[in-house]
Amino acid sequence: MLQQTQVATVVPYFHRFMEEFSTVGDLARADEERVLFYWAGLGYYRRAKQMHAAAKLVVAKHGGIFPSDYDQILSLPGIGRYTAGAIRSFAFDLPSPIVEANTQRIFARLLKLKGQLTDAKIQSELWNFATAILPTKTGSGETNQAFMEIGSQICLPKNPHCLVCPLHQMCPTYESGSQAEIPSPKPAKIYEDRTEAALLIHHPKKGYLVRLCLPEERWAGLWDFPRFDVSKLSAGESIEESLATQFLSKYDLSIEIRSLMSSMKHGVTKYRITLYCFEAALSPQSRPNRVGLEWRTRDQLATLPLSSTGKRLWKQLT
Repeated sequence: MLQQTQVATVVPYFHRFMEEFSTVGDLARADEERVLFYWAGLGYYRRAKQMHAAAKLVVAKHGGIFPSDYDQILSLPGIGRYTAGAIRSFAFDLPSPIVEANTQRIFARLLKLKGQLTDAKIQSELWNFATAILPTKTGSGETNQAFMEIGSQICLPKNPHCLVCPLHQMCPTYESGSQAEIPSPKPAKIYEDRTEAALLIHHPKKGYLVRLCLPEERWAGLWDFPRFDVSKLSAGESIEESLATQFLSKYDLSIEIRSLMSSMKHGVTKYRITLYCFEAALSPQSRPNRVGLEWRTRDQLATLPLSSTGKRLWKQLT
């Protein structure tokens, strides 16, 4: 959960997840939809799927006991070099190096490395340094956590608190006053604006139409209200007209769009999305028997693993 997500965000999700899946066996036996439901809101859903797959392998191959061998840990789905080192040093106190966002910054300053941290040569130097500083017997977990803590609390990207850093007397970057240049600033991300529209298609008895996102789509494995890209409208075409046309083309069903319920902004990878949410109904002659669309009541939606914006829309409905 802590990969690509901040601690403050993770804590309540962690406690809720652990109450539901108290052991690796509980997680292995759960169906994927249930796992995604308890993950929903953390984003990067591939992490949850890989953790679920890893739990199944730990049960099947290791008798439900998490392995301590580095290669066996690394072979589990979703676990790379950093995560394997973190697990091995924190859980088993075995000497395994860690290079992550906070430690690579402090290592780069202690080595006075100039250049992008993503450069292969610099990464190699950082991992070699991370290995060299570890104690040979016990204490690797505390050492790794100590460097992570210094990086997150003291050796900040901007305006680091060098005078209270326990390592400042041996830091050549501090000595030369080049903290702003080391590590080299990351190139600015370029985001693409996008406009989308979601349809809240309601039936007084059946509820709302939702769809399961396909493996190749955003939010794969989660449920969402039907939505479409309306960034590029034809001359004189309204968002409502584009929605009705796209929905008919995809599902062979006609809809009557009633009103704009709300709008919201959110970000996904490189996109900055403005999402318009329309209330709608199926035309009387339409029969929703298309694969991929299902009716769910508001109460049933509460137990579905919805996309992040889908969950926000459900809260508006309730």
